[in-house]
Amino acid sequence: MGTAIILIVILVVIVVILALVAIGSYNGFVKSRNMIQESWRQIDVELNRRYELIPNLVETVRAYAAHERNTLEDITRLRSQAQSVAQTDGALPSQQRADVEEQLSGAVRNLIVSVEAYPDLKSNQNFLELQRQLAETEDRIAAGRRFYNANVRVYNTKVESVPSNLIANTFHFEKATYFEVNDPSVRQAPGVSFGEIAYRGDPQQGQLPPQQSAPPVQFGTGNGLPDPQQQYATPPQNQQPTQYQQPSQNQQPPAQGGYQPPQTGSYQPPQQ
Repeated sequence: MGTAIILIVILVVIVVILALVAIGSYNGFVKSRNMIQESWRQIDVELNRRYELIPNLVETVRAYAAHERNTLEDITRLRSQAQSVAQTDGALPSQQRADVEEQLSGAVRNLIVSVEAYPDLKSNQNFLELQRQLAETEDRIAAGRRFYNANVRVYNTKVESVPSNLIANTFHFEKATYFEVNDPSVRQAPGVSFGEIAYRGDPQQGQLPPQQSAPPVQFGTGNGLPDPQQQYATPPQNQQPTQYQQPSQNQQPPAQGGYQPPQTGSYQPPQQ
């Protein structure tokens, strides 16, 4: 009888522990899901702000850069498509909306780059203000995307881990979608060529062209440069040295009639 009571107590304790673990895991899923939804609302506010700025940007560019008609039409189409998808999405973004928003970001970025060819447009105050607001909006979207993806990573890890995945499967907690940027032009780091930065002249004036190394200097090959191995070498026997030679003791200083170089043999006095 006493053994049965002990077994019952042990089973009750195990059930209570499992229940507490399950409740804690469930509450953790709910908290993570709410964090994801809250972080997405911050991104959604900035996306809607971008929807409002794009029409004014398109009209301003159209007045100065009529040749960018295709780019402007793509931006308008992607904006309408993104708004349509946003209305049908739930509390969290779908992969379709993430793809459309990525394409819209790339189109706006390409338009800002292309207007560099229009000086009048770059000096327009309305365009400059729209460009500044769009840049700030994109920065806030990027910051919100990092915070959102961090929450998604924590949530998805719980969905796939053991034993929390049992609670996720039981209560239908599905994986959330990342809001990523897969455009290679955004991820690629700008290349810097130090040769191009340093080169500012004409190669014919003695400067090297970009990305071309200087030819090796050859000594003693007729290019006007001395050979360092021969510069201080001992001269040949049949060649007189060019350095100053101190006169020997049997040589006398020159007289008034002028100095005569000594001849081979005995000393010859200078003629008066």
